[in-house]
Parts: sequence; C-alpha cells; structure tokens
Amino acid sequence: MAKDRELRLSVLDQSPVAEGTAPAQALQNSIGLARWVDKLGYTRFWMSEHHAMDLLACTAPEIMLARIGAETHRIRIGSGGIMLPHYTPLKVAEVFRTLYGLYPERVDLGLGRAPGGGPMESLALRRSRKVAMEDDFPDQVTELLAFLEDGFPTGHPFLKVKAMPAPVPEERYAGPAVWMLGSSMWSSAAAVEFELPYSFAHFFSPVKTRDAIEAYLRHFRPGLRRQKPEATVAVGVICADSQEEAEFLSASVKLLQQRIRMGERKPVATPEDAIRELRMRGELPLEEGEWPRYFVGTPAVVREKLEQMAGELGIDEVIVNTIVWDQEKRLKSYELLAAEFGLDAETGLAE
Repeated sequence: MAKDRELRLSVLDQSPVAEGTAPAQALQNSIGLARWVDKLGYTRFWMSEHHAMDLLACTAPEIMLARIGAETHRIRIGSGGIMLPHYTPLKVAEVFRTLYGLYPERVDLGLGRAPGGGPMESLALRRSRKVAMEDDFPDQVTELLAFLEDGFPTGHPFLKVKAMPAPVPEERYAGPAVWMLGSSMWSSAAAVEFELPYSFAHFFSPVKTRDAIEAYLRHFRPGLRRQKPEATVAVGVICADSQEEAEFLSASVKLLQQRIRMGERKPVATPEDAIRELRMRGELPLEEGEWPRYFVGTPAVVREKLEQMAGELGIDEVIVNTIVWDQEKRLKSYELLAAEFGLDAETGLAE
C-alpha cells in the first residue's frame, strides 16, 4: 500500500445471537458495540437485514439505526443493507430521509438485492403472492434515486410525489449517501451503472472480490451523481492478545459457516462447544478465494493482512465484521484493532 494512503476502518454488525442468550440481547449488544466503536474512531457502523433466523436478530436495520444514531456522536450509521426487493422505493426513501433529518450528514443507505433469508421467508414478506415476484431491482433503484434526488422527469406520474422530510429548496442534495452492496460481478456493474459507491461482502462470498472491485474501479466514469469511484470490502476479523486465543475464539464462526452450508442457522456456539462439534463434523472444506473470509490473529497480524488486501485492491476503507460468542471478547477485538491502527476518534484515521 502506498505510504500516503490512510486506511479507514468501519463496522458491519449483524446482531449475532449467542447460544444461551435471547435474541433481544443481541440487539442490546449491537447498541453497545455502536457506542464503543464510535468512541474508538471507526468511520461507519452498518447494520444488516436478515429474516426469520435464530442466528441473526436484526430484521429491521432502520429501527436499530434510529436508536443507534441517538447513542452515538460522530460515526456514520447505515444499512448493510436494506433488501430493496421487499419494499417500495418511496417507503425506503421516506425512512432514510427521516433518519437523515435526525442525524444529518451521518446516514448511509446500503442497498442489497438478496432476500436476507430463504425462499419461504421471501414469500412471507411479499404483499401479493398471486404471481411470481418480478426481478425489477434496477427499476427499483432508479425510482429510489429519483425520490431521493427529486429527479423524476417531466410527465412522470410521481413527479409531484415528495419523499418527506424533503430538504429545503436552497440546499444541494441533502440526504443519505446511497451505496450498492453485493458479492458478485452483477452488483459491481450495477454500482458503475448508477454511479454509486460500492461495497463487496467478502466475508460472505470471497471468490469474486478482486474481480468485482477491480471491474468497478476500472469501469467507473464521472457523472452527475459522483465524480470519483469509492469502494470497500467487508471482511471478517477476530483479534485477540495472542494468536492462540484468536484461533480459539474463531472456532465459533468456523462452525457457523459450516452450519450455514448445511442450511442450519443456529445461534453462535461457545468456542468449546464449537471445537467439539467441528471435530465430529470432520475436516473443513478448503477456503475459496484469494483471501480468507476471516482474518484471525493478533492485531499486528490482522493489520498486515488488511493493509495488504486493501493495497492490492486499491481501496482506502475496510469494513470489519466480528462474530464471537462472548460480547466482551467482541468489543475487545475491535478495541485491539483500533489501537493497532492508531485510530483517531475525531477523524476515523490513523494518527
């Protein structure tokens, strides 16, 4: 990585449910984590959207963000992401303009195309089930951006429909920063098409990380929406004082990943239980992709790997996702990483 490039660190939280605790506690843990990383100097705090899972408790990131915005002072808050196919663009525009009205200049609207659950959950979320749901995500994004930017053309039926609370006429665009999220080449191309910043979910699917980021940066062209590309990747991280402790803590997420492959979405197991179950399940499949989904180790080891990845991809920000069974260990992991990078709570950059 070039020496003059400072690497920003952000957070993606999924409200993981620890085995033996209530899902509501996972939401409280997310609030506590947001307060903590705000003090530590992380740049963003994004919350994901998942449905009907024992494993992940956040089904409504917009509600969590309303609370988290009030509990924090500096950090940007946002969705990682809103699963747009479930909603009308106007409703999403109104929700995030409301959040922006509460927390000006601090709100990100990350958009996802995935359902955030299985086929039955998607069916249950639909208002109409008489016909197959049309895959019209590009049209939805176009309409959403038109509501946020007051950009409907003359003659459009929605020209006079205002997504409230609207900015005052004298202001330039005032609203959430819209991001395209994904884990495929399709999302990379969509981010280029809509002139949006792009975040790749490496922790979820690490196969196309380099291809997607490089294609986005290569094909992006300056436009009315933005002049320069902006890309980041979301990676798994577990930091501890020793390599041995970090590897021990990572057993929980290794088992979680194996369970998901088998269609199981049980709460996060303790490291001890995870180690026993992993032994029973046998050898783990080899990691796919150029980099592992999770970087595990001491802060110095993790920093070296994150900087190497970011440098090779040509990006200035990495979004960190940490899942361990113990909330205190999770807070400690983010603290160790922030200290290793020398984050400044005022700027979110290394001192």
